[in-house]
Amino acid sequence: MKRKSIISGFSKLSREEKVAALTDSADKIKSKLDSFRLQNKEQQDLLDEISENTLSNFYLPFGVAPNFLINKNLYHIPMVIEESSVIAAASRSAKFWANHGGFHARVISVVKSGQVHFLWKGEKVRLLDLLPELKYELYRTTKELTRNMRQRGGGIQNIRLVDLSHEMENYYQLHVDFDTVDSMGANFINSCLEQMAQTMKKFFKYYQDLDDIERECEIIMSILSNYTPDCLVESWVECDIRELDNIEPGMSGKEFAEKFSKASKIAEVDVFRAATHNKGIFNGIDAVALATGNDFRAIEANGHVWAAKSGKYKSLTHASVSNNRFKYKLTIPLSLGTVGGLTSLHPLAKFGLELLGKPSAKELMMITATAGLANNFGALRSLVTTGIQYGHMKMHLSNLLNALKADYEEKKQALEYFAHKTVSYSEVESFIKSIRTKLR
Repeated sequence: MKRKSIISGFSKLSREEKVAALTDSADKIKSKLDSFRLQNKEQQDLLDEISENTLSNFYLPFGVAPNFLINKNLYHIPMVIEESSVIAAASRSAKFWANHGGFHARVISVVKSGQVHFLWKGEKVRLLDLLPELKYELYRTTKELTRNMRQRGGGIQNIRLVDLSHEMENYYQLHVDFDTVDSMGANFINSCLEQMAQTMKKFFKYYQDLDDIERECEIIMSILSNYTPDCLVESWVECDIRELDNIEPGMSGKEFAEKFSKASKIAEVDVFRAATHNKGIFNGIDAVALATGNDFRAIEANGHVWAAKSGKYKSLTHASVSNNRFKYKLTIPLSLGTVGGLTSLHPLAKFGLELLGKPSAKELMMITATAGLANNFGALRSLVTTGIQYGHMKMHLSNLLNALKADYEEKKQALEYFAHKTVSYSEVESFIKSIRTKLR
């Protein structure tokens, strides 16, 4: 690669010029980058325009976890993920629960929010007196921006003042709640908030009977929040503990349910376990988010804040055994969309939504939460029975064989050899070396 130095005007360079500016082996690198670009120019141009300074495409597997019975409806859920065993775990959980009542899910609320952050040096009581007239102007000046959303049943739901002057001198928020119906709504929310900021400036500048101090309204910023505690969904499974009798040979349903519940409880009391426990939930959630063109980074930030809402980071799930019934539930805020953004642009995101029957945002919330619960259930099921590595490393075997550049015959022999053995990199490497030594 080339020496490290500032590259001026990089964004204005052609793709070929960008590659040349980054490496001394431009022809070789360009050939590799070209091999991952689409032959369909129209689709490749679309991908190039989604991001900036695009050199190539980075592929991830697009898979499906079938047989999810959710609220008595059957779904085959698209998942984009590179981690071995995630789709297998989701599919295994889906198959088990399809025969034990299926998954249940409900959307509790769908409110998203954003804030105008500002400084105001006047008295709070005066600001509260002005609030009704200010709110009238905020609704009036955003009327055109919200017209289409209101026609679809959404729009601005509430505007309230938040006093944080005890945290930072003269600091207040205008906290605004939105319903964006089936869209993620980020651009809609931010556009409304920025218009509100302009309205506030004019309001304080021209409103009658304000003194000089009261006319000083300093807008710091206007932006949506990725924390949406009022955009909430639940997914759960439940059954009689006797239905769990055959989940693992040699373990009764009662033993499994009680051990599983203890494992879940540990994630509620120990932050180290909670982080890994919740990561298993996001294995499923992120994979569905990617497959449907949603923002998995915002989803994770949202979920992790929710997990720490008590002041301590905890599990997002809860298990219980009561009156001989086992129940496992996930409660999580999920801000998702099925129209706009990548959901409409990316061909595979559109296919992912079509595979799910073109769900509404609420339906997608329930599907996605369920995928997270299924993956987490599968992980805990393995942890309290066979251990996580037994199944995970079996799935990982193909990756290890590819890393060792095993050919077809070597892979065939390895799959047979490790069918009932523990898989590790050193063991696989040793086995492949032994095959190659015999052939010399």
